[in-house]
Amino acid sequence: MGCRTRRILSWPAWVGLWTLWVVLPAFAQTPNQVKWSLTLEPSSAAPGSKVLAHLEGAIDAGWHVYSMTTAAAIPTTIKVAPNAAVEKFRVFQAPPKKAFDQNFNLETETYEGAARFVIELQLKADAPAGPSEVSAEVRYQTCNDRLCIPPVRRTAGASLTIDPAAHGAAPVIPAGFVEFKGAPKARVASATPSTATTNTQSLGAFLLVAFGIGLAAIFTPCVFPMIPITMSYFLNRQGTRREAIFHAALFCLGIVVLFSGLGLVTTAILGPFGIVQLGSNPWVNGFLALVFLTFGVSLLGAFEITIPSSILTRLDRGAQSGGIAGTLLMGLTFALSSFACVGPFMGTLLAASVSDGGTRPLFGMLAFATGLAMPFFLLALFPSYLKRLPKSGGWLARVKVVMGFIVLAAVLKYLASLDQVLQLGFLTRERFLAAWIVLFVMAGLYLLGFLRMEGISRDEPVGLGRLLVGMVFLIFAISLVPGMFGGKLGELDAYIPLAGGSSGPSASGENALVWMKNQYREALERARRERKLVFVNFTGYACTNCHWMKANMFTRPEIAGALRNFVLVELYTDGTDDASRVNQELQQTKFATIAIPYYAILDPDGNVIASFPGLTRDPAEYLAFLEKTGAGKAAQSDLAGLTITTLKGASFDDAALQGKVVVVNFWATWCVPCIREIPGFNRLNDELAGSGVVVVGVSMDEDGGAPLVASFLKDHPMKYSVALGSPQLTERFHLNLLPTTVVFDRSGKALQRFEGFTKADLLESAVKTAL
Repeated sequence: MGCRTRRILSWPAWVGLWTLWVVLPAFAQTPNQVKWSLTLEPSSAAPGSKVLAHLEGAIDAGWHVYSMTTAAAIPTTIKVAPNAAVEKFRVFQAPPKKAFDQNFNLETETYEGAARFVIELQLKADAPAGPSEVSAEVRYQTCNDRLCIPPVRRTAGASLTIDPAAHGAAPVIPAGFVEFKGAPKARVASATPSTATTNTQSLGAFLLVAFGIGLAAIFTPCVFPMIPITMSYFLNRQGTRREAIFHAALFCLGIVVLFSGLGLVTTAILGPFGIVQLGSNPWVNGFLALVFLTFGVSLLGAFEITIPSSILTRLDRGAQSGGIAGTLLMGLTFALSSFACVGPFMGTLLAASVSDGGTRPLFGMLAFATGLAMPFFLLALFPSYLKRLPKSGGWLARVKVVMGFIVLAAVLKYLASLDQVLQLGFLTRERFLAAWIVLFVMAGLYLLGFLRMEGISRDEPVGLGRLLVGMVFLIFAISLVPGMFGGKLGELDAYIPLAGGSSGPSASGENALVWMKNQYREALERARRERKLVFVNFTGYACTNCHWMKANMFTRPEIAGALRNFVLVELYTDGTDDASRVNQELQQTKFATIAIPYYAILDPDGNVIASFPGLTRDPAEYLAFLEKTGAGKAAQSDLAGLTITTLKGASFDDAALQGKVVVVNFWATWCVPCIREIPGFNRLNDELAGSGVVVVGVSMDEDGGAPLVASFLKDHPMKYSVALGSPQLTERFHLNLLPTTVVFDRSGKALQRFEGFTKADLLESAVKTAL
């Protein structure tokens, strides 16, 4: 039995409600919010002439249709059925309403009330006389503020008379109508979210950093003292100032040529081998770690890296010969002689460019050399500023030592990549951070005078600049300590080994995401059993962008909540084992790329539903990708609609329902069958609460509110949570009668619905199935 508006429903009423429950959805399966019509202008035309077909859709109030050129949603498409009289056609659309849609993060174009299109038909010169049926097919999507109807196809037709004797003025396209010339380009770009933009932005940032590194290299012991010496050579030459500036520019060109040449060689050598793969190659990471270690200990004073003196002597002789060639050779000589100090900067830059691939080594070294040479050219233009330069001294040695500590910290990054790819498990997150903390503490103590090394004398006072920079190093080192105990470190997590294995910070806590590792087939089987979709994460042990996504994107509450609705599987592609090879072949075959990270949503049969390449820092963009299929927002579409309040008037804490099997019983104090069900719900709560079951009783009383329910509970105690509903819930959950009970699974999906009084054993069986 069920209750409705304070009275018991009779048997005929039950039959009527059941009939409506079954029949109404059948009518709802064929929505038609737009009525299409087609009219011809003129209705009679001669062969070879033009006819305008006016296609108009009358749109129901509250609904809208997307234009043919909208950058988001599904644009309208129009086709003309094959016709013996029509040679070709063009489509024009009326000006749509343009507005920014935050759900798509794009500007959309829609029609409300009416959608108007004009089809210009070019008739064949030999079109047969007589009647001809013109038919237009429209494929469109309709939406309102609450929901969208999947695209449907509708056909509208009109009769055209082909009359050789028909004459008249050619019809004119209405003012404001614009010809449709192709699919919206923005929509194509949105299929690969922000990839091109991200690449462009990252390249610009990389070049800016490279230029900055070149400027920073000036303040080293090998370069800075050479500035006044070199510039005085140019300014004291015989000739005009213009010639001096010209030779200074040639000198700078010599520096740029040398370093750009190194970048070009790096690109040429690494290109054929696939630079993308080298970033995770254990041999490459081992070599880079060795190079950085050599530079690091050199900067700390263990030894000095120099170019053989015989090479420098020969170049210097050529430079002294004068002329354009001599000035270029002088630039080359200067660049090589400064290698001992510039080498660590250059090595850092080349290592970063190799990991990203493409022509970055060339452009990176070009930007680096430009930054290094820029001061020489500017000082040639404004020689008076030479007197304002700080004098060489101990500060140059301090810069060198501090850079040594920083370069040694970079060594650990490449050793960590080597360790992760080979899966040795030696350089864990805790050990990595411990080494970083020690290195940056040592740099801070050195600047503060507690660590005696080159550049700081025993009795030298600590200046304000040294004090502040030393404090920055110590503060940074202390800020790393929480990361040793599982804390998140933000952007740094991309370069640091993940905590507790591959799942990283996202795998900590009770609400951990459960990932399958390198088990593609098993994930499909599990998805088939659980009737879910599969979320595939093509990732890498040494992939910094992959680490960033795991640490900073997957841990966001809204992203983690959406991911819980999928079967999650990580497929590593950069290891040395067979599993990585198989995963890489799968990615190459299915998606024609081996770039990582790469994310895909598949059905249990392995069919691709959606994909997302690369890193994004926009949670809304990534959440939109997860919700494309509807699986990512299953909880939102079912359980999240349960907007209820406690008896004290506060919003009900829905966090307690996440990851649980939830039983929601809609009841009322005046409903006799509801009262009969209370003992069964109490018993269900007692027996299964410990197994992850939450029972919530939602009062749908329209009058009395919390005081009425509180008084009712004194006579009919409920051992489970009790809340107050609202009229919106009636529509949201189609509460045509009470009691109504809905069982939700752990992902928030409604599994089973019971209307009217339900026996306890049936309800318990449904709950155990959900468990």
